[in-house]
Amino acid sequence: MGDTRSEWFGKQVDIFVNNGVIAFVGTVLESVPENAEIRDCSGLIAFPGFTDIFVHLCDPGLEHKETLETGAAAAAAGGYTRVLALPNTQPAIHNKSQVEYIVQKSKGLPAQVLPLGAITKNCEGKDLAEMYDMRHSGAVAFTDGTNPVQNPQIMLKALQYVKAFNGVIIQIPDEQNLSRHGLMHEGIVSTRLGLPGKADIAETLMLARDIELLRYTQSRLHVTGISTAASLELVRRAKNDGLKLTCSVTPYHLSFCDKDLLGYDTNLKVNPPLRTRVDVEALKAAVLDGTVDCIASHHLPHEWDAKTCEFEYAKYGMASLESCVGAVLQALPNISTQRIAELFSWQPSHIFNLPYHGLQAGSPTFVTLLNPGINSVYESATCFSKGMNHGFNGKPFKGKASTVFYN
Repeated sequence: MGDTRSEWFGKQVDIFVNNGVIAFVGTVLESVPENAEIRDCSGLIAFPGFTDIFVHLCDPGLEHKETLETGAAAAAAGGYTRVLALPNTQPAIHNKSQVEYIVQKSKGLPAQVLPLGAITKNCEGKDLAEMYDMRHSGAVAFTDGTNPVQNPQIMLKALQYVKAFNGVIIQIPDEQNLSRHGLMHEGIVSTRLGLPGKADIAETLMLARDIELLRYTQSRLHVTGISTAASLELVRRAKNDGLKLTCSVTPYHLSFCDKDLLGYDTNLKVNPPLRTRVDVEALKAAVLDGTVDCIASHHLPHEWDAKTCEFEYAKYGMASLESCVGAVLQALPNISTQRIAELFSWQPSHIFNLPYHGLQAGSPTFVTLLNPGINSVYESATCFSKGMNHGFNGKPFKGKASTVFYN
């Protein structure tokens, strides 16, 4: 049992599910209906369903990259029962009708899809969107997604605005006036490859700005895609000061560094870029010590020709929903069951005020079964996502989310 808030945590139990609800959890199940399906899950760990807080499902308008249906199938295959969908669509999810479109169209899918509303209209960073209306229509948090808010006045107003309903702002810390023309991390490797670099100061400068805005407003901010050791220090100081700041990292920033780009692999062209090995080790330590609150896949699927081109012209991003859990377990082989539960189950629910569906009688069925010991090789050919940009293709994984039960 992997539910840290259950009396059965760490123990072997039977779980009986009836009509989408957990009817029993314990060691002695006295009676089972004759028509019940019995599954032997020996060696597996049952967790409250995993949640991914930063996923691009491309619907509406970009369905050639992904749809809600294929994205939800990919989420379930990756071990997730719930994902938060980015607003960077066409049109953007920036008003209540767009939020309601996602809510209605997502019914009946193999994983729950919840919309993230845009901070600004069309995610352009100019004028605030209708956040209050979107909140009441089902938006669980607010972000301009892959377009970080550059204007400090807009960011200040957004942080103040969401205080009225205890909302959360999500931001990738990236000062684009410094990073706009970079293709990878600025350093020795970028010089060797002859590629323009993105200095890590573009991340830390934006993060420091947003922390000061958070300090001024006393609102709630989640920064995602943290990629440098210096950023982690800023996060630690802010948390020590009592600010309502949380953060997440991606599976690929735990797994790859800038040296992995020596072969110009466009599937590893991501933003924020892959940093140095020193940064990677700092991120790993931060995940284990609790500085990092949760894992975000940053699933950004692309069609074949968006990546099969010169490095300069390739799109940023990686299809990572189905590889996220395995990549984290491979990068952190000594991670505890308790830490897995916190990163993938409890913290995402707690940070974004989502219902926490624990493994207890009466709870709806949001269950992820994890096999921590299995060795496998990630094969993109078997994936459900439409995305063709799988940076982990052919990589060995230890541990795999084997099954999910959603409703």
